[in-house]
Amino acid sequence: SCTDVLCCMIFLLCIVGYIVLGLVAWVHGDPRRAAYPTDSQGHFCGQKGTPNENKTILFYFNLLRCTSPSVLLNLQCPTTQICVSKCPEKFLTYVEMQLLYTKDKSHWEDYRQFCKTTAKPVKSLTQLLLDDDCPTAIFPSKPFLQRCFPDFSTKNGTLTIGSKMVFQDGNGGTRSVIELRDAANGINKLLDAKSLGLKVFEDYATTWYWILIGLTIAMVLSWIFLILLRFIAGCLFWVFMIGVIGIIGYGIWHCYQQYTNLQAHPSSVLTIYDIGIQTNISMYFELQQTWFTFMIILCIIEVIVILMLIFLRNRIRVAIILLKEGSKAIGYVPSTLVYPALTFILLSICICYWVVTAVFLATSGVPVYKVIAPEGHCIHENQTCDPEIFNTTEIAKACPGALCNFAFYGGKSLYHQYIPTFHVYNLFVFLWLINFVVALGQCALAGAFATYYWAMKKPDDIPRYPLFTAFGRAIRYHTGSLAFGSLIIALIQMFKIVLEYLDHRLKRTQNTLSKFLQCCLRCCFWCLENAIKFLNRNAYIMIAIYGRNFCRSAKDAFNLLMRNVLKVAVTDEVTYFVLFLGKILVAGSIGVLAFLFFTQRLPVIAQGPASLNYYWVPLLTVILGSYLIAHGFFSVYAMCVETIFICFCEDLERNDGSTEKPYFITPNLHGILIKKQLVPQKQKE
Repeated sequence: SCTDVLCCMIFLLCIVGYIVLGLVAWVHGDPRRAAYPTDSQGHFCGQKGTPNENKTILFYFNLLRCTSPSVLLNLQCPTTQICVSKCPEKFLTYVEMQLLYTKDKSHWEDYRQFCKTTAKPVKSLTQLLLDDDCPTAIFPSKPFLQRCFPDFSTKNGTLTIGSKMVFQDGNGGTRSVIELRDAANGINKLLDAKSLGLKVFEDYATTWYWILIGLTIAMVLSWIFLILLRFIAGCLFWVFMIGVIGIIGYGIWHCYQQYTNLQAHPSSVLTIYDIGIQTNISMYFELQQTWFTFMIILCIIEVIVILMLIFLRNRIRVAIILLKEGSKAIGYVPSTLVYPALTFILLSICICYWVVTAVFLATSGVPVYKVIAPEGHCIHENQTCDPEIFNTTEIAKACPGALCNFAFYGGKSLYHQYIPTFHVYNLFVFLWLINFVVALGQCALAGAFATYYWAMKKPDDIPRYPLFTAFGRAIRYHTGSLAFGSLIIALIQMFKIVLEYLDHRLKRTQNTLSKFLQCCLRCCFWCLENAIKFLNRNAYIMIAIYGRNFCRSAKDAFNLLMRNVLKVAVTDEVTYFVLFLGKILVAGSIGVLAFLFFTQRLPVIAQGPASLNYYWVPLLTVILGSYLIAHGFFSVYAMCVETIFICFCEDLERNDGSTEKPYFITPNLHGILIKKQLVPQKQKE
């Protein structure tokens, strides 16, 4: 019968609310606001179907004003901004343009593309400043992040722009290149993060094809390992070990080579504290300290792996035997090898929906305009204004030179007031759904493998399509129980995120005691999350076997584990360690190939992309993706072994091996497990 019906109803209501939230965010949001730069009137630059379709670059009338402190306070440069099709290529002031206009009117045509559409070439400088129709001067620039920035160059070790060190600002004053650089840096502080994001996006756009190839190879390699585990589990384990030790050894050797090569560069002796926090992450790889740290970490990992091999060698033999039995189960239920693909699809849908909803929520609202005073001496600064009537208001009279510029997207409606709450709801339901998908997979696999175990004559007594039957049974009867278990994990993860958020917001005000308490809380929540995940996994196995509710199943699983404490040491720790080595081997092998390929060190097979900003972007993506793919496939084996062992413990408690109550486990595995004392002495008697 159906279990935990109340939790099932709450879960379904949350999903319905999540869908409604996505639809409302879809109506109010506009992702273009995050993709295109916006001028002072709130219009997008480069948006198709608008007058700015061919004007993809944002131009600042007076970049020198961007040194104002209001840049960081209001996240806006206090100067007029318009969309242009190209950046200026030469020095020219408005007054100089007027003098040239009397001789050749083409100079105005070149200058007017950096002015508003209402601008005229015959205004006085005073009237120009009052109307703010044109910049008082333009200088050589180039597009960067869809914005016009000064085209700096170095001549004989001196910073110049257009071969000049000083230039006219159009207001009768002379400015230096250093001032212009400081103004550009004022904007760069706001755009550095976006610059990193765009470079990463460019690298993904260049290498997505090769990334997919690498992930496909990882999938094929994982499948091959799973098939070989059925026939040569013992031999394959030593392949895992030699491969992992060899990959880590290669990493140590490469780090040592980089460390010795950098000794010839004087700048490499700098430390991370010397260069500070940099958005250009490649700078860290030019330091000896970075490679030395990597080398030490890899050496420690290598020693730990070797020591675990030495001290766990006997239990590893038992784990290999369990893996062989698991291989038989998977051989009789081969559809379980395909199930990770379904889990991946469901997780991808959840992640995509969460990201899209978050983007639409973040871009919901209407343009909001704020008063910006270029000189920073206006009592009305940062107040909301209307650009259509701003010049006729008292603010324009009280603050000469003040501007009514676009600031951000927002609103005062009930929906806009609760957008932060909607973000929290979006995150929480996302965590709940992710954990539910994982729980559904674990319960379905446990049901399929339990069907295999409790078949007396294998494979004759195994019903057809055991995985699909178990999946349908979990959806139909136990959605509430799975939602209950995943809700607990989601709440713990939500508390961890809130804790990290508070730590980030209060970092500057923390003392030593508060930092210590934060570390203790992180550690406690980490332990709690892993303990609950372990208990939930075994509870899902009991649900798949008996069909009881979550609390009863969790209680039964806990009591069963307490009666078989050594199970944790063998089936969980040791078996997972063996499978973990397989995951590391898959991810490490693909990672080494990807490193050689993306760094142009493997030209024999194929020529890698040469125009990457950061080669580590596709490299880390391939390594992480390969590990997740391997984890998905090897988790089938982990769930198989754990289900078989739980069933084995139940089998020993329910049966005695007699003709009336025979054991369902194979005699070979039964003898080995009893010999290795994996059950209490009382049960053996």
